[in-house]
Amino acid sequence: MKFIDRALVAQLHAKALASPRLRTHHNLHATHTEPIHRMCMAMEPDTYIRPHRHPDKWELLLIVCGEMLVLTFDDAGKVLTRTLLSAGGQTYGVESPAGTWHAVATLAPSTVVFECKAGPYVPTAEKDFAPWAPPEAHAHAADFERWYKTAQPGDRPPAFP
Repeated sequence: MKFIDRALVAQLHAKALASPRLRTHHNLHATHTEPIHRMCMAMEPDTYIRPHRHPDKWELLLIVCGEMLVLTFDDAGKVLTRTLLSAGGQTYGVESPAGTWHAVATLAPSTVVFECKAGPYVPTAEKDFAPWAPPEAHAHAADFERWYKTAQPGDRPPAFP
C-alpha cells in the first residue's frame, strides 16, 4: 500500500525547497511504461512551468495541500480559464482534455498536487511547449510566472524578447 500523508508532504516540501527549480515529484507508478501515471508534485511559489500541452493525453490535478492556479490558453496564448485549486477552498481538482495548453502558478508554500494521466511516459516535445512563452531558463521566465498570478480570462501573454 502507498500513502500520501504528512510525512510524504514534508519530505517533498524539503526537496522542493532544495531544488533550483523549486519543485519535485514522487512517482506512485513503478515504471514509466505503466498505462496510468500517478504522482505527487511539490511546488513552491516562484517555480516556473512553461505552458505546454499533451497532444494525446488528458491530465487530472487534485490539490493535496496549499494553493495553485491552473491556467488554460488558446493557441495564441490568450487565457481561456483561470481555476484556483485550494485545499481549503471550493475547487480541489481539474481535468484537462488532451491537447489543452496549460500551466500552473503556485500560490502558497508547501503546495502539493496529485497528478494522474495516461502513460507511458513521453517527454514533452519542443512543439508542445508554448512558443509564446519563454523557456524555463530564459531571463524573462520569472516575469512570465508572475504574470500567471494576475492573468484573467481574455488576457494575452506578455511579449518576451
